[in-house]
Parts: sequence; C-alpha cells; structure tokens
Amino acid sequence: MRAVIQRVSSASVKVDGKTVGAIERGFLVLVGVTHGDTRAEADWLARKIAGLRIFEDEAGKMNLGLADIGGAVLVVSQFTLYGDARKGRRPDFLQAARPEQAEPLITYFVEQLHSLGVTVATGQFHAHMQVALVNDGPVTLWLDTEDVLRET
Repeated sequence: MRAVIQRVSSASVKVDGKTVGAIERGFLVLVGVTHGDTRAEADWLARKIAGLRIFEDEAGKMNLGLADIGGAVLVVSQFTLYGDARKGRRPDFLQAARPEQAEPLITYFVEQLHSLGVTVATGQFHAHMQVALVNDGPVTLWLDTEDVLRET
C-alpha cells in the first residue's frame, strides 16, 4: 500500500457536487493498493498514520499527533499512486490492484484507523471525486509498505 499524507487545516471530498467526507484539522490520506497487499499492510499503515507526530507543540517542534490535537483523517482511495509514467507520456496502472481487491482493503484500513481511536471520514470508492484541502505547512509525507515490510 502507498499513502500520501498531507497535514491539513481542513479537507473535503465531493461526488456529484455533494460532500461525502470532510474534516477540519488532521490528515488527508490518499491511499493506493497493489496486487500483493494484505491486511498486514493495512494494519501497519493504520498504526503508522495514527501515531504520526507532525503537528507543532508550543515550542514549534513536530511532537504532537492526531490524538493530541483532536484531529481527524480523511481517507481517499487513489489507484493512480501506482501509476507508472516512466515510459511514454500516458501512465499505465498495471501495478494498481483491481477494485474487487482494493475496496475491501481500503475499508479494512479505515476500520483499523477507527479501532485506534481515530476519527475518519472517507471519499467514495470508484467514484470521480473532487478533493479540496488546505495543506498546513505545507507538510506532506509518502509511505510505502513495500519498503518497510520487506525489511522486517
């Protein structure tokens, strides 16, 4: 699984002009799934995101996490995180998992965040979404479970 985490002051996602998910302060998490991903990747990613300390404390250091600031997470599935544009001008998405594999894993990932005490809003799987955000910082991180879980 791959995730792009953006620290936000606010974020929302609309489908057909209607807001389907919105948060105030917290993280916008764009998540992609590839063929070999399992619940182990979703578990690791949920724990990592729930524990990230990328909000400033009173000294201006990134020492605070979501729980410390009462933050939430907006999860948006994004198969294009597995797009490969190294050749040609149009990316291929061969490494992105099919919807029937990806959707249950994204749902499980959201459930794991909930179980860790995180308030979660979501986009709508397999829909054309308009995502709006105010990136706070800006602070943007990239996580790839393949890099981490392969090492352990």
